[in-house]
Amino acid sequence: MKRLSIGLRLTLWYLAIFLLAELIFGAGMWFILRQNLYDIADQALQGQAADLERFLQARQNISTAQLKAEISEDYKIESSEDYLQISDAAGNLIYRSRFLEEHPLPPLPVDQRGKPRYENRKLAQRRFRFISKKMIAGDHVYIVQIGHPMHEEMETLDDFLRYLLWFAPLLLLGASAVGYWLSRRALAPVDALARTARTISGHNLSSRLEKLHTGDELQRLSDTLNEMLGRIESAFLRITEFTADASHELRTPISLIHTEAELALRRSRNQEEYREALLHILLEADRTAKLVEELLALARADSGSEVLNIHPLDLLKLLKESTSKWAQVASLRNLKFEEHLDVEHVPVMGDENALRRVIDILLDNAFKYTPAPGTVTLSAEQNQGNILVSVEDTGMGIAPEDQIRIFERFYRVDKARSRELGGAGLGLAIAQWIVKRHKGTITVKSELGSGSVFRVEIPSAVIPAEHASLSSNNPGSGENYSPD
Repeated sequence: MKRLSIGLRLTLWYLAIFLLAELIFGAGMWFILRQNLYDIADQALQGQAADLERFLQARQNISTAQLKAEISEDYKIESSEDYLQISDAAGNLIYRSRFLEEHPLPPLPVDQRGKPRYENRKLAQRRFRFISKKMIAGDHVYIVQIGHPMHEEMETLDDFLRYLLWFAPLLLLGASAVGYWLSRRALAPVDALARTARTISGHNLSSRLEKLHTGDELQRLSDTLNEMLGRIESAFLRITEFTADASHELRTPISLIHTEAELALRRSRNQEEYREALLHILLEADRTAKLVEELLALARADSGSEVLNIHPLDLLKLLKESTSKWAQVASLRNLKFEEHLDVEHVPVMGDENALRRVIDILLDNAFKYTPAPGTVTLSAEQNQGNILVSVEDTGMGIAPEDQIRIFERFYRVDKARSRELGGAGLGLAIAQWIVKRHKGTITVKSELGSGSVFRVEIPSAVIPAEHASLSSNNPGSGENYSPD
């Protein structure tokens, strides 16, 4: 079953609420008008009762027979609008008007004679309002019943009800039309947003929804959707660029492997030539495998499936392990490698393998881009509750325009030399991701021809030295941590 549109549903709700309001208002006004008409009739009855009470008070010393005669003499010439009945305390009738003789009232029960009593009665197809009251005149007690015709009041009440029933549907119809118009007007911006949204696809993500200036929830919705489209466009562009760059980076080593194998098979060669060709193929295969591993790491990071094993560790021990390995690399490349690790211990909460990878990436770049005889320096210090690890080199340096993009994926300052050295421009991007997941920062300071300094700053942890040493020997003792 097809659901009704929001505009139509709003109209129906508006109609239902207005109908309920009409019912409550109409019923309330009807009851108020009826009560006011009753009050008017009651005031007239009270006036007549007061006149009669004064009449009885003036004749309190006469007998019942004399009173009956005087009342009959005064009220026999009554108009047709007089409706009076008087009885004594025993219920004996003293006087009854001509109309009530034809349409007698039932006697008033004894238990209802204490206070004035008002009631509605219908006699001879006519509606009346009666007051029943006990009156005392000297030693005599009288039960008086006086009636007031209500046909004019009831006609007024009936006319009001009739007009109400006539005009209520007209008002309801007008209100429904106005409600539908208001709902359409209020939802017109939504229709505009929907029309624009239908035109947006992967080919025109730069398009935005119509900017509203209503100052209400619809404007906030439009702004929020535009912000969401901006984030989607940015993510889509990153994925597109990542795919294109990854395809380009993978195509080059595959092409080289294919070319090398094709040349090797084109003619017969001796064992040494085949060996050299296989070494070239193996070198490119290693580069390709490394690139694929880096791509997978970034893909896992983006999807949130990369899990870091966060646990207490002493970063100093990890740094010293790295220095012993890279000191051998420095001697092979005729470079000087210095370390400034003048701290007792460097307690952090982190993933040992991930942090080692960051250090290796920074040292690998420093050794790659520092010509012999140059110097690479690794240092660590505590700085206002943080651990600051620096890797400094005396290499070629980085231009200011390249420094702002150096942590982007596949970005390389010297693409030709990076290809020669086996770099794909992913190392610093991976290092930045790891550092961020450790709630830290990584920065670079460099000048062309004067070398570069990469600084990694992560929060320190209050960890006993013996516990940190134990944790370093048992990396699995920590808790799994999934990056945000």
